[in-house]
Formats: sequence, structure tokens, C-alpha cells
Amino acid sequence: MTAVPKIELKGVHKAFGPKVVLDGIDLSVARGESVVVIGGSGTGKSVMLKSILGLLRPESGSIRIDGEEVVGMGAKDRDRIMKKFGMLFQGGALFDSLKVWENVAFGLIQGQRMERAKARDIAIEKLAQVGLAASTGDLFPSELSGGMQKRVSLARAIATNPEIIFFDEPTTGLDPIMADVINDLIVKCCKEVGATALSITHDMASARKISDRIAMLYKGKLIWVGPAKDIDHSGNEYVDQFIHGRAVGPITMELRA
Repeated sequence: MTAVPKIELKGVHKAFGPKVVLDGIDLSVARGESVVVIGGSGTGKSVMLKSILGLLRPESGSIRIDGEEVVGMGAKDRDRIMKKFGMLFQGGALFDSLKVWENVAFGLIQGQRMERAKARDIAIEKLAQVGLAASTGDLFPSELSGGMQKRVSLARAIATNPEIIFFDEPTTGLDPIMADVINDLIVKCCKEVGATALSITHDMASARKISDRIAMLYKGKLIWVGPAKDIDHSGNEYVDQFIHGRAVGPITMELRA
């Protein structure tokens, strides 16, 4: 019997007026797998992620989580599905007015109504998983470096031991060494909580390190999907141009006059 995918998209279309952003997306992510979707800015990566999260509703197509259709799902069932998710946002999206431990424990306190003392203990444990001392928990985000803020965001993403974690440009704004540290932590933390991961990025170093498979989104379609180890031999000229960052090739930048 074939295992049910953790995440499955079939024929997903999403447009904003005349602009088609997703043009029939088919993608399957197995339980415990890490899939990274690459592509340039404005290619629809974030729209795809928001559609899976239920923040946007596609015009047509199917999105299933553990075999359960979520497009058009009611609020009560949507809340139940959302409890399976963790998220690392592109800019970190930490709350400036909350201490670090309160940021990490936000989903536990607000979503699960956990007592603050217990939630704090879990937050400190999760901070340790991303290499931060317990004392960091009493600081405010503004007192942290960019790399430390990203670690806190990762700790928050895994705080509820989610089944699925979404990573939105996880290394944006970081220097190459800190980006590599974050990539290592992503791999480590996903394994520790046993999570399925779906990431979007244009950072190829990150994509190679954290993925089992890579998919490339271009003009609303997934033009290549395959094992991360095969991407250098994709046989696709669009993929080849993108992963090597070449200005000359079939992908052209749209410039406004």
C-alpha cells in the first residue's frame, strides 16, 4: 500500500486578476521528507506557501494534508490542521515587545493555553536545541544579532513539535558562515522533532544542504523536480542558469521602461 503524502498539491491554480501566479502546480512531499522550492523573486513561491497554509485560496486544484482536502475547509477544521504546522518566517517576525522566551513560547501560550511556567521551560529547552543559552530567554529581540534572532525564530518554529515546518527564505540577510550554521540547525532540528519540511529559497547553498529533493518554480509551473544531488545534471537550461546565477540564458529579467 502506497503511503499517503504528508503534503500533496494537484493542479493548483492561483491568479490575481489577469496575472497567473500558479499555473497547475503538482507537488508531493512524503512524511519526514525535506523539499525545497527554488525560483527567482516574484515566481510564486510565497503564494504557493500561503495557499498551503490557507492564507490564500486557489481558484482550482487540490491541496491535501495527510490525505485531507484543505481547500475550502471550515474554520474549525482549519484550526485543527494548523496545529500540525510550524513556520520560520523570512524576516524572523519576532515580537519586539516580548522577551525571547515569550516569543518562542507564543504558540504554546496562545495556541495551546499552556501555563506560562511550563511554556517557559519548553522555550528554554528549544533555545538550547538551537545553541542559545538559557539567559538569552530574558533578553528582547532588539538585543540580539541577526543570526541569534534567526535561531530564536527556529526555536519558535519547533516549540510545539510540529509535524510540518515551513521555511520562508531561512537564510535571508545572513552572512555565508551564519547562513551555513542556520542550515545545519534546520537539518538537526527537523530530525529531532521528526518533521516534514517544505522550504522556499533562492539561496542555492541553503537549498543543497537542507533538501532531499528540489523543485524549481518558473512562470507558475514546476519545471524540474528531482533529488538534490541531481540538480547539477538536471538537463534543464532554466535550472542550470538559475543555480549558477548566470545573467545570460533563457531566464530574462523583466525591466520596466
